Amino acid sequence: MVVSQKKRSGLLDEAEKRTKLNRKHLIVKLRPKSNPDKLSYCKKKRKQYYDNSVKPTLVRMWQIFDCPCGQRLKPLLETETERMRKLGELLCPDKIAEKLKQMGSATIDRKLRHQKEIQRINREYHKKIHPLLYQQIPVKVFTEQNRESSGNIQIDLVEHCGSSAAGEFVNTLNATDIYSGWTEQEAVMGKSQENTKNGVANARDRCPFPWIEIHSDSGAEFINAHLFRYSAINSLGFSRSRPYKKNDNCLVEQKNSTHVRRLVGYLRYNTQKEMDLLNNLYRNEMRLYKNFFQPVIKLISKERIEGKIHRKYDSPKTPYQRLLESDIPGSKKLELTRIYQSSNPAQLKRTIDKKLDNLYRAYRQKSNKNILQKVDLKKKISVRFSTIHTEPISVR
Repeated sequence: MVVSQKKRSGLLDEAEKRTKLNRKHLIVKLRPKSNPDKLSYCKKKRKQYYDNSVKPTLVRMWQIFDCPCGQRLKPLLETETERMRKLGELLCPDKIAEKLKQMGSATIDRKLRHQKEIQRINREYHKKIHPLLYQQIPVKVFTEQNRESSGNIQIDLVEHCGSSAAGEFVNTLNATDIYSGWTEQEAVMGKSQENTKNGVANARDRCPFPWIEIHSDSGAEFINAHLFRYSAINSLGFSRSRPYKKNDNCLVEQKNSTHVRRLVGYLRYNTQKEMDLLNNLYRNEMRLYKNFFQPVIKLISKERIEGKIHRKYDSPKTPYQRLLESDIPGSKKLELTRIYQSSNPAQLKRTIDKKLDNLYRAYRQKSNKNILQKVDLKKKISVRFSTIHTEPISVR
């Protein structure tokens, strides 16, 4: 049946609209004796010389020699193929062995591309192998932690490294009681296991109630033999969070922001003087001001209604007030009451601001000293080069 050119043009317009293919491509595909189901030309593929029969043997040689690249594996295939066959490590016919010896480095990399991808996925998603200490310390999510009595402590380290994590710098150990919200901070130098253990011990000694259990993240500064032995000697429970799950340690993460970052900032502190100033602040005015005069709101329940989460909170109370309602000894309650009555929050706030100014002044002095040292070094280098270039050259 003969179709007019106008109708053929309309059919092409409709096909181009529906398939989103190029018009010239559609003309070729719709010619007689062509297959419109295929989207490419029916070309005869060239027969592969290095087909899939070579690949298993190539992968075996690649694994024997510790997964080298194609350029390093090529000379090994030429010299070691027959030797591996004699040793019984490689089972392949003579034809496959000859093909292995003739393969180029680019062909080797191309044939091993899929195997390398499989190995990368297995390495990335395999089950993490932790040492025995990680297996002895149980993992607890936040709902499994005891929130009904004081003494269950979440601990974490806050870095004061500035814009660079290189070298050694001061860290703030933050300890937060889950029930009352009572916090203790201690500045330690670096993240060494011994310093971290000493910081935990100092924070525990200052706490007005006994510790029952400590809960940390999975960092090596906490999961180590020093802190594990310390918890065992002092009959303390020890649990840890899941890796990369900050919500398991959510209360201390919140206090990291409100009690450390908002107060101290994000500058780099890496001297003994700065650490002493921080500890002087944490051990005196800071703990009194935050624990006796800063109310804490606790979440009671959380319910999802029609896609929206409704949260209920209790009335705000300071950690001191919550401890008075707890089951700590009466002598401790009298001691806390005496400290509360003798404290002036306005004076505490003025002292905190003054000590923060001293801390910033120490930071500026350190920075100016470093700048002067760099300037002196540049001057010495420039003077040295100028003397080298101005020395007369003796001509014999």
